[in-house]
Amino acid sequence: MTEPFNLTDEQISCFREKGFLQVDFSLDEKLLDTIVEKVNPLYDQQQLQQRVNGTRAQDAWKQVDEVRLLATDARIFAALEQLLGRKPLPFQTLNFPMGTAQQAHSDTIHFNSIPKGYMVGVWVALEDTDDTNGPLLYYPGSHKLDEHSMKSFGFGPRRDNYPKYEQQIQHIIEEQGLVVEYGLMKKGMAFIWHANLLHGGAPQKDLTRSRHSQVTHYYFEGCKYYTPLYSRFLRRQYRLPFWIPDTPDYELPEDKPRFLRWYQRFLMNFKRTH
Repeated sequence: MTEPFNLTDEQISCFREKGFLQVDFSLDEKLLDTIVEKVNPLYDQQQLQQRVNGTRAQDAWKQVDEVRLLATDARIFAALEQLLGRKPLPFQTLNFPMGTAQQAHSDTIHFNSIPKGYMVGVWVALEDTDDTNGPLLYYPGSHKLDEHSMKSFGFGPRRDNYPKYEQQIQHIIEEQGLVVEYGLMKKGMAFIWHANLLHGGAPQKDLTRSRHSQVTHYYFEGCKYYTPLYSRFLRRQYRLPFWIPDTPDYELPEDKPRFLRWYQRFLMNFKRTH
């Protein structure tokens, strides 16, 4: 049985002031190793051989139960509830075999909530991460800046405008004089970040190395959820997430008829957010 997990006042204050928190949850190394082994066949093997930055496996929890176990770890749940004051609801996993080299961005362009601020990401190092195998990069305190959408930059809500969004974020970083930091973390450490924290992936200097990691995105109960990237003013693209189950006895929504899937997800969201 997992022991209760409590953050210190200093840790909670760090998250509020800096927008991120590094935590040692004493995760089982065998579990982490099993995730690496079992997820590996799910990656695009051509991308893997060519060492393509950003290679990933989305929602591997559906095929690999160890991914689900990490995403629903009770210690992580306890920490997130202490930070946000609401029950966390995991809705997506991303597994990476190497660094992403992703430009700085805020997750509020991808995932947002009403009321705002109730989304976090949790990045877990499945092996040691240093300055040569593509660590996270982030800008402490940037979560306090205004949230930015395509509309706030004068762009339409389309995926092909995303590079323009990234350019505007770079301008903000320069104008604000934000100072970058890097997530140099030991295997098993977790990095929790606020939805509006500007973050990305540092270039991977040594492409012969791996940088296995798992990201889980969490919403919180009592909210409405939507995707700003594809939303217009007064016409938000709302989400009806399928929450990652905390028990292995579940049925995936794609195994059911489309109408039944929508109706059951609606009922599930209504029950868990009211």
